[in-house]
Amino acid sequence: MRICFALFLTIAATLAAFAQDYPSRPIRVLVPAQAGGIGDILPRIVGAKLAETGTTLIVENRTGGAGVIAAEAVAKAPPDGYLLLMGNQGQLSIRPLLAKLPYDAAKDFAPVTLMVTVPNILVVHPSVPAKTLPELIAYAKTNPGKLSYASQGIGASGHIAGELLKLAAGVDITHVPYRGAAPAAQDLAAGHVSMMFDVVSLALGPIKSGTVRALGLASKERVAVLPDVPTMAEGGHPMEVGAWFGLLAPVGTPRPVIDWLNQESRKALSTAEAREKFVAQGATMPLGTPEEFRDFIASQTARFADVIQRAGIKE
Repeated sequence: MRICFALFLTIAATLAAFAQDYPSRPIRVLVPAQAGGIGDILPRIVGAKLAETGTTLIVENRTGGAGVIAAEAVAKAPPDGYLLLMGNQGQLSIRPLLAKLPYDAAKDFAPVTLMVTVPNILVVHPSVPAKTLPELIAYAKTNPGKLSYASQGIGASGHIAGELLKLAAGVDITHVPYRGAAPAAQDLAAGHVSMMFDVVSLALGPIKSGTVRALGLASKERVAVLPDVPTMAEGGHPMEVGAWFGLLAPVGTPRPVIDWLNQESRKALSTAEAREKFVAQGATMPLGTPEEFRDFIASQTARFADVIQRAGIKE
């Protein structure tokens, strides 16, 4: 018993010393997307703030496998806080429900903080004879199979939202999956598909130019950047589906390190400049505790699992 207790004290002292010295070298954050998107901008803002104190944070865009490659690298990294993941709903809440992955989304990561959430928005091509969600549902019911909706791919948040609408409204709308948001949005603008659930940040341009018409936000509240667009709930079909981004470390990372990362990330993203940047894209910034982020991931996974099961979604 005394030996075990002594060993425990030794380990605790080692971890405490390690945490006090952290960070003593550059921190790397893997972003599973190309440069320029929200998930890429977030860690760069944090990195710029940390640079003011002499800490180096390197952002590495590691694409491929719908985010799985980056997530696997972090899941298998030493739990020392020097390799982190900019995670999202695809890697952590959706793909684990559709395929066997080389990591356990619920057990292999230590959540740091949920940084940003961006709701999906239902947009239709101007040729669709509906200017409100109730009108769209009525048209779909009298013209079963005539409408189609694009998604960013099987299991993407836009796919989940589309199937949820079909289930809730009892309508027949054909799903057309694409390899990413850009080609789906391009075909919608060209009129090759009728509608799409896209994230607000990407849909803003087409909405403001009149290329597409916005009918409803898949969120609890309206967003300041599109004050005249009602929520799906206002149209009679409440839903909350969208994209989110948060920072995670390998499981086993010392709690003092997690707390330091949480504190510094929240500090960097709590500035008026940072908030204005993301609010202008229809985003909200929770910036909560590690426990709140863990609970959020679990609730999102449960919500997606329900829709995937009821709609029979398979990869």
